[in-house]
Amino acid sequence: MSQFDTIIYEKHGAVARISLNRPQVLNAYNIQMRDDLSQALAAVADDPDVASLLITGEGRAFCSGADLTEFGTAPSQVVARRVRWQRDVWGQLLGLDRPVVCAVHGYCIGSGLEIALMCDVRMAAKDTVFAMPEVQLGMIPAAGGSQTIPRSAGPSRALDLLLTGRRFDAQEALDMGLITRVVDADELTAAGMDLAQKLASAPRPAMAAAKQALAQGLDLDLERGLELEARLSAIANSSGA
Repeated sequence: MSQFDTIIYEKHGAVARISLNRPQVLNAYNIQMRDDLSQALAAVADDPDVASLLITGEGRAFCSGADLTEFGTAPSQVVARRVRWQRDVWGQLLGLDRPVVCAVHGYCIGSGLEIALMCDVRMAAKDTVFAMPEVQLGMIPAAGGSQTIPRSAGPSRALDLLLTGRRFDAQEALDMGLITRVVDADELTAAGMDLAQKLASAPRPAMAAAKQALAQGLDLDLERGLELEARLSAIANSSGA
């Protein structure tokens, strides 16, 4: 287990686990968490023994959003938000060639949902509460929510969530495609670890190729997407996948 101020980083065989660890403030995302996450994700990327990643949260919530108390120590909200995202943590998540599982519970608000949407497989406890409140606070999402939510839920539903800031439950999140699985709260961590271990045991070249095919192919027309798939399939096959 590695020592960080705001997260717990540990390895379980071929599975790395990052758990957000500011339970006293419902794991609100602050600058220190940004730095800790960046270091942990770099460790995952550089470790050939890690075949999958599980992201969870300690305490009563996965993440309650950005830590608004930091706004009071900056010249403006704009400056505070810009500083929080100066490290490309989201780019690091998207750039991992290993499968990433996110298991959320309690509150998954704002930045919490944005973190989850950067992961490959997203499961939630049945009692999880979701929301994207930024517009109601006079801002728009700053960590990809305006782009990732419509890609999963469609533009109409995304506008509903972003403009109203309303809260919604795990079943609605599942129905919209924001998460992919719902489990009982007392089974969440075990289910997340079990899935991460299963993904870790799969052929790595094929896993990496599948992720790349989706990440790049969705921005191409079908003909070029099929060409990309053929190239990646040949690479994966030549690697013994």
